[in-house]
Amino acid sequence: MTAPAPFAEIWRGPFLESVHSGHAVICDSTGQIIEAWGDPTTVVLPRSSSKMIQALPLVRSGAADAFGLTTKQLALACASHQGAHIHVDNVGAWIKELGLTDDDLCCGPEESRDRTMRDGQIRAHESPCRIHNNCSGKHAGFLTLTRHLGAGPNYVAPDHLVQKACLEAFEDVTQETSPGFGIDGCSAPNYAATLHGIARAMAHYAAAPEGSAEARLHQAMRLHPELVAGEGRACTELMRACDGKVALKTGAEGFFIAIIPERGIGIALKAACGTTRAAEAALAALLVRLGVLDANHPATLKRINAPIRNWDGLTTGVLKPAAGLLA
Repeated sequence: MTAPAPFAEIWRGPFLESVHSGHAVICDSTGQIIEAWGDPTTVVLPRSSSKMIQALPLVRSGAADAFGLTTKQLALACASHQGAHIHVDNVGAWIKELGLTDDDLCCGPEESRDRTMRDGQIRAHESPCRIHNNCSGKHAGFLTLTRHLGAGPNYVAPDHLVQKACLEAFEDVTQETSPGFGIDGCSAPNYAATLHGIARAMAHYAAAPEGSAEARLHQAMRLHPELVAGEGRACTELMRACDGKVALKTGAEGFFIAIIPERGIGIALKAACGTTRAAEAALAALLVRLGVLDANHPATLKRINAPIRNWDGLTTGVLKPAAGLLA
């Protein structure tokens, strides 16, 4: 097994204080590796970076069209959102259209990650609901597919028709037989593959023809970056910085993917330490390397060559991408 490659460096003054390492793969439209760092064969759990794959049966089955889902709803089905009003209100309207309530969501209640929403709930002595969960859009998609299939309510069970469809889609686009799954933070199975398999899947999305389920999903993400994550988040800011030409999705424990339709390219990366800042720095560096992200864009400079400040506002260090990722 190849060791992880350097991803990001933390400098404090003249001292290299720490180094984050990981694995990254860039695939072309045929699924072949263009470039790789670390070990492309390492088996990974893509976590929320696989949400557009989990949403694939929603579109392929005809459920999205049968229920008249909009591009906003498709974007939310792929989202790890902040739980801001823009997210909660849209998901709430969606499940209401299904004749369902917050209790029908299996993702569990989560405190909103949006300060305005969270502080408002605290002042009103309100408890967070399932709809505030960052995965509630994905689960609204699961519920829609459940209704379309006439299946039972426990849609997160691995043997449920919805999850069987998700596994079939996952193995189809990764072109691998999954070795198994872990249970994600939202209670749904999260299937494992090699990092090459996930990058291959993202390249498959990038090369998908107009009108296909894959194209509809990445187009929805690129149309509505504010719904995929939220203000201040890397997915939203970097998609805007790429002028809507790239679909991006983070995942827990240092995962990140990119879909670049104009180039037919897919990227998957995993920070070995599971650190978000390492994954964001590596992803931004690779987008700059590929020429789809301006190295001097403010959203880029928050992730690479970003100043580290202390509580008094003094710049005490810098987060730099590893040199091997940029050139």
